[in-house]
Amino acid sequence: MSPRSPSSAADAVAATGNAVEADITIELPGRDPVKARTYGLRASGAQGAPLVLHFHGGTFSCGSLDNGRTVGRMLAKAGAVAVSLAYPLTPFPEPIEVGYAVLEWLYKQRVKLAGKGARVFLAGEEAGGNLAAALSLIARDRAHPPLAGQILLSPMLDPCAGTRSLREASASTVDCRFASGWQDYLRCPGDALHPYAVPGASMRLAELAPTLVLVGPDDPMRDEALAYAERLRKAGNPVTSSVLQSAANWPQALYDADSSCCACEAAVEQQLRDFFGATPPAPQPPH
Repeated sequence: MSPRSPSSAADAVAATGNAVEADITIELPGRDPVKARTYGLRASGAQGAPLVLHFHGGTFSCGSLDNGRTVGRMLAKAGAVAVSLAYPLTPFPEPIEVGYAVLEWLYKQRVKLAGKGARVFLAGEEAGGNLAAALSLIARDRAHPPLAGQILLSPMLDPCAGTRSLREASASTVDCRFASGWQDYLRCPGDALHPYAVPGASMRLAELAPTLVLVGPDDPMRDEALAYAERLRKAGNPVTSSVLQSAANWPQALYDADSSCCACEAAVEQQLRDFFGATPPAPQPPH
């Protein structure tokens, strides 16, 4: 139930600026081991670093740990320890079942990973934003683990959105890769009605963790993400949402391993720092 030591031969460790990156293997009870990559340094003081379970993008059907590198590094630069998960690229519900098992593992390992008092967050871009939003719902419904917040970057939330931003972004293409991704992820029409598969269609959004929603101005996911943020607000949740003018070519720039997101990095990192700083400690479950 604990990661292999970063000094083991199985782990690749690299220093990037003041952050450390390490490939780890997470052993889960009753499941195959899963790969992950950690970013950032454990806090040594009385207040632990924010601890973030991160899900990369890739329209549910592709992507890897390398595609989560841009966001993982931004989270680390903002002061967090991020654990970016190589979740299974399989139809619903396997990715969220594995994701929830890793979330439980992360919570148990929070002091070892991020220091005493570490708060647990979820984060994801594009399809990974869907998984983060779904796990926030599951953690609420199962009353565990306590979450300090969720960070949704250009999240794919609803296959039936049909928003203006999505139409404008896909007007020049014959095939919409987001629609194809949803077809790969949802096994049957009934899955499109399940709130854990389609968080954007959930009818019960109260009592969720504080949320940060970030999108770009030409972002296909812009309108559905902002609509979800507004629904979260109306349900009584603390929400911060923003259209970052410097965030061009989102969500592609966030998960393309060969693309830098330099123009928007400073803005995203400031949003993350502000969110971590404003988020109170999550309530602890009863013993």
